[in-house]
Amino acid sequence: METQVEARATRRLFTADEFHKMAEAGILHEDDRIELIEGELIEMAAIGTRHFACVNTLTRLLVRTVGDAAIVSVQNPVALRSDSEPQPDLVVLEGKDYRDALPGPEDVLLLIEVSDTTLRYDRETKLPLYARSGVREAWIVDLNNGAVERHTEPFESGYRHVRRAGKRGSLASEVLPEITLKVDDLVG
Repeated sequence: METQVEARATRRLFTADEFHKMAEAGILHEDDRIELIEGELIEMAAIGTRHFACVNTLTRLLVRTVGDAAIVSVQNPVALRSDSEPQPDLVVLEGKDYRDALPGPEDVLLLIEVSDTTLRYDRETKLPLYARSGVREAWIVDLNNGAVERHTEPFESGYRHVRRAGKRGSLASEVLPEITLKVDDLVG
């Protein structure tokens, strides 16, 4: 009698150090749209024109509002944990020098994801990661449903408070109260 042994597939997870070494070795290239999420290499969705326009509008509004008091970082990595370096669409950072290290969650004042085709992923994967890492305030611009969500008070599995504003509405940041965004300016 023959016994069959079933092989189990195992995922290979990566650290941020290994992720950087892959880039240094030329395995990953600068124009690859890849982010490290909880040890997995995730190919980011292509950017469409609505997404592009929204990110540009947000960038202009945020830079005007925060001026030299903070840094507006566009589609750059944030080192959340040893296994996660997402690339949010926009992050308002403490105004300090980041030449020697990527910003961490303690540096993030406001993080914004623009969701066109990635709403479910942003809500179910990225937001809980941001909360577990201690990002104080995260927003999702929901282009398809014409709304903006503000997530505040992080805890282990998410954010305690969520406020959603639809068309003709506006939201103010709790961490940076000088930032108030009109939904119609972002979603058209």
